Amino acid sequence: MKLYNTKNGVVVEKDNSFYAVNTSWETLVNDDDALQTATGLLQGVKAGDASLINELLPTIGKQQELWACGVTYLRSKVGRQEESKAAGGADFYEKVYHADRPEVFFKATPHRVVGHNQQVRIRKDSTWDVPEPELTLVVTTSGKIIGYTIGNDMSSRSIEGENPLYLPQAKTYDQCAAVGPCIYLAEEPLDRSKNIQLIIKRNDAQVFEGSVDLGQLKRTPEELVSYVYREASFPNGCLIMTGTGIVPGNDFTLQSGDEISITIDGIGTLVNSVA
Repeated sequence: MKLYNTKNGVVVEKDNSFYAVNTSWETLVNDDDALQTATGLLQGVKAGDASLINELLPTIGKQQELWACGVTYLRSKVGRQEESKAAGGADFYEKVYHADRPEVFFKATPHRVVGHNQQVRIRKDSTWDVPEPELTLVVTTSGKIIGYTIGNDMSSRSIEGENPLYLPQAKTYDQCAAVGPCIYLAEEPLDRSKNIQLIIKRNDAQVFEGSVDLGQLKRTPEELVSYVYREASFPNGCLIMTGTGIVPGNDFTLQSGDEISITIDGIGTLVNSVA
């Protein structure tokens, strides 16, 4: 079952049919029993078609926070080491990859997050920028993972690579993240054989393609949630990006007009253009 946050309200997809249901997004995405609640909301509602999800909003509540995790895949560790080598920061990424404590950081408030088919941005003071495709956890106040969405953690490699202490500037700015197109509700953990794919097009031509399976994620989603929630409360729940395993080569940087498509098996495809 999937949830869509639209300009006209909440839409539930079940068995390829779509249902406009009477509930608030904020209430449903912070419900420990969201799957059962959504199922109950379908009673007596007439099925519609995909036209109900034409105008999508980000899959984040108006009062939720977006957090992120880093260096959770081997490829990410190597990429961070490459970009920070000249600044002497490579050892930090080696250590955090093997440490008990993961890297977690605050990414954005909702007004800096965009949705499917909306524009993300690259910083004007950055010279090397990439999207980071990430499985994103939907977590309630109690710390329960109720579902999954797709995240694009936009990142300035030039700024973070200059000094790891510049991470907040490399990561957090207007339109620095995208989440969508839907939330996949599930009672069981997502199958780790599922694949994440990133495709970047420029002037309608593909300029990058990469993929990784969730089995390469070094830490479990539950472990990442436990560290984010360890000394922080989330009265409205939160979304947590789990890190990227796809890092374009050092010769690649995003440009205005590029189209970014991120697909995760079973969830869908998140598409954004670069402003």
